[in-house]
Amino acid sequence: MKRGFTLIELLIVIAIIGILAAIAIPTYVGQQKRAVRTEAYTNLQTLRLLEEQFYAENGAYVAGADTAAVMTALPGFKPGSGLNYAYVITNTTGVGLPNPVPVPYVVGTTLPLDPVTTRCFVATATGVDGTRVAGDVFAIDCNNNRNF
Repeated sequence: MKRGFTLIELLIVIAIIGILAAIAIPTYVGQQKRAVRTEAYTNLQTLRLLEEQFYAENGAYVAGADTAAVMTALPGFKPGSGLNYAYVITNTTGVGLPNPVPVPYVVGTTLPLDPVTTRCFVATATGVDGTRVAGDVFAIDCNNNRNF
């Protein structure tokens, strides 16, 4: 009597391994992507807190055109090495909407603006090209409005 595996048995084992791999690999990649996105969420929340601290001390928000400029303007911001996101902070001042806001609102409508102006900032994290999160954009503003 010969001992060994038949071709059918080997093909069945290979098919089972293929099915398991087809399920496991996308799940693994998705988990890695979610883990990397946590970097952006944490750093953006840190940026918001540092901006609020800077505003309390100086009466203005900081702007930074790129990650290096943000780190220079806010020395407490230390996003770590091997970044998957680029961080930018933009300031907005004198923002006001017509009061009451017409429905639908038409940009350029000449209605008197609310005299109260708002100082605010928007911090964004944009996925770096060549990483798993390329094309992702997350943002947070001075009112803790965010898209994550």
